[in-house]
Formats: sequence, structure tokens, C-alpha cells
Amino acid sequence: MSKITEYILETKAEMKHVSWPTRKQTVIYTIIIAAVSVGISIYLGFFDYIFSVALQKFIGF
Repeated sequence: MSKITEYILETKAEMKHVSWPTRKQTVIYTIIIAAVSVGISIYLGFFDYIFSVALQKFIGF
């Protein structure tokens, strides 16, 4: 049990050294991640559509 207590105390001490982002930074990073995710999904969806159409023409459906 003492190892668990020691672990928790050490973790608590290390968390004081963490540099947390501000609220503004967190909002900006979240918007960037969402925009990049939407952009990548559109990019991949476009190529999926192109390859699907090409494959249908190749197979003859």
C-alpha cells in the first residue's frame, strides 16, 4: 500500500511542473484540430469517390 501512496505523491509533485495551456490556446488548438480533421475527411472522401467511379466504369456497372 505504501508504494501506491508514494506513486500518488510523486505524481502530484510532477503535475506541478506541467505547463498547462491557457483557455484561449485550448480553444484555438481545438478549432485547428477540427478543421484539419474535416479537411482530411473531405480529401479522402474525394479520392474515394473518384476511385469508386473509376472502378465502376472499369468493371462495367
